[in-house]
Amino acid sequence: MAATDFKDYYAILGLNKTANADEIKKTFRKLARKYHPDMNPGNKEAEARFKEVNEAYEVLSDPEKRKKYDQYGQYWKQAAATPGGWPGGAGYGGASPTDFGGVDFSQYGSFDEFINALLGRAGSAGASAGRNSKWNYSNYRTSTGSPSGFGGFEDFAGYENRATSNSVDTEVTISLTLGEAFRGASKRVASGEVSIPAGVKTGSKIRVKGKGQVDPYTKQQGDLYLKVEVLPHAFFQFEGENLVCEVPITPDEAVLGASIEVPAPEGTITVKFPAGIRSGQSLRLRGKGWPKPRKDERTDLLVKIAIVPPKELTAVERECYEKIKANRTFNPRSNFNQMVL
Repeated sequence: MAATDFKDYYAILGLNKTANADEIKKTFRKLARKYHPDMNPGNKEAEARFKEVNEAYEVLSDPEKRKKYDQYGQYWKQAAATPGGWPGGAGYGGASPTDFGGVDFSQYGSFDEFINALLGRAGSAGASAGRNSKWNYSNYRTSTGSPSGFGGFEDFAGYENRATSNSVDTEVTISLTLGEAFRGASKRVASGEVSIPAGVKTGSKIRVKGKGQVDPYTKQQGDLYLKVEVLPHAFFQFEGENLVCEVPITPDEAVLGASIEVPAPEGTITVKFPAGIRSGQSLRLRGKGWPKPRKDERTDLLVKIAIVPPKELTAVERECYEKIKANRTFNPRSNFNQMVL
């Protein structure tokens, strides 16, 4: 190693050579949080400092490596890699990995893998099955309830439950008209054009793979989740899985029955009302409602009846209603006398 390549690990951590293991560990935790890419998104300088801090801690936290580093300086790696070591020091090549606070570092191929495990990330693609497994904090708790050798969870607050696939996923609310939600649509979002399938409703979530945020540390890209909000419509509403609409009819249509044109999602349809229908009653039009996701089927359209009397009458209309009133035999309140207590 050239002298210019030598890294002063003590200077990187801001410590002197007399620092003990606890001081090294405490300083590392502080700097790791300060320079972690999650705390400094897009900051290449902080990312480089984070890697330097990791490298320094990897050496100085290991008694054997630290011994070689202190003894051989810039040539410590060659000394550690030489069988039997260099004259004057024990070889590191055949030594067993040191166990720190209940954590066996031999299961990690690098300190980056250890940090991934510590933060709940998946291991690198080249790691072994043992290294890929997520670090379960419960396996390393001390009697105080903290992970062994790492103080309390407060040292890495906010990271203990972090999973790469979740942390870089993005959720965006997208507003659709009822027509767009019914037919499906193509909408532009920050990550590009996305297709909305027919039949989504308020609360539906659409997953767009590989369109989420990029993890600044692992460079993995998450997924984009579109949370659908269907805007209110002036005529159609939802009642459970079905569509419902209210259709006003006149008193004579209610009495005599009628066939009228009623709006449906795909256009108007003719609906026949029976004579004597009452306000509040519903007619069910099967298969004329909302599309069922991933099925070539539709729910029902419920047509609710509302009998609406005219607010203004012509002279002829008033005369007709007066004749009906004078000759009417039907009394819808005939049983009221039986209701008196």
